[in-house]
Amino acid sequence: MKPIKKILLPTDFSDNSWNAIKYALELFKHEACNFFLLNTYMPKIYSVEYVSIDAAKFGVIDGLREVSETKLNEMNTRIVKEFHNPNHLFTQISSLNTLVDELRELQKTEDISYIIMGSKGATGAKEILFGSNTVHVFKHVRCPVLAVPSSFTFETPHDILFPSDYEIAFHDKLVSPIMEIARKHHSRVNFLHVSYGSELSKKQEKNKQKLESYFEKTAYLFHEVSNQNVTGAIADFQSRYRVNLLVMIKSKHSFFENLFFKSITNQIGYHLNIPLLVIPA
Repeated sequence: MKPIKKILLPTDFSDNSWNAIKYALELFKHEACNFFLLNTYMPKIYSVEYVSIDAAKFGVIDGLREVSETKLNEMNTRIVKEFHNPNHLFTQISSLNTLVDELRELQKTEDISYIIMGSKGATGAKEILFGSNTVHVFKHVRCPVLAVPSSFTFETPHDILFPSDYEIAFHDKLVSPIMEIARKHHSRVNFLHVSYGSELSKKQEKNKQKLESYFEKTAYLFHEVSNQNVTGAIADFQSRYRVNLLVMIKSKHSFFENLFFKSITNQIGYHLNIPLLVIPA
């Protein structure tokens, strides 16, 4: 019997997080999964004094927990009613914790395969590419994270775009989340390399060949683009081909890091309108 896949679904009960949950249920429709519906309810001004021996303050915490548990129950009922998939189990977790700390804890104790979440916070501000919660999760949680834009309706990931500079030594843990999705959905993986006129180094060639060996049983294509920045190349590729999923590896010096964490305002040349899977190296 195959082990049941464990997938974490953080929710703040917004439309955006519900959209991500629907995406997850569709993506893994044919797989035995235990979905952890997680809501964290740490008050924003939480401190040690907040939980002093003061009945009113304890009342606030109790009230928050009650709301959290009630809404998770309602969400679970809604999922079962709308999707009624016998392959899927649901575990509800209501936690007085920050989202990142709770995710890190669960990832350690539960052997989580993926975290799937909405890409914006409850405010859904148009000019922000990723909500601060999503960025913190990308940055601090060592688990594949799939961020789903609020406007995205599920599409089978027939075409996956995977930009790479071939500087990373690929290994099982790094590529298995992509291979798994690609094989389940008979996807084609498009490897996109942006060069600046120079040939690949021996190390890059070796890493590229390793990638080929991993995906030999999967449809794939290599694409070379020269003299263009990475964000421009991704946007250009998306405008010319129908891509359903973007994959990026997050390592210390990858362009993904530069793209999202080096600038305060997410200076990126396009708004991402497809799901993004971020895999920590």
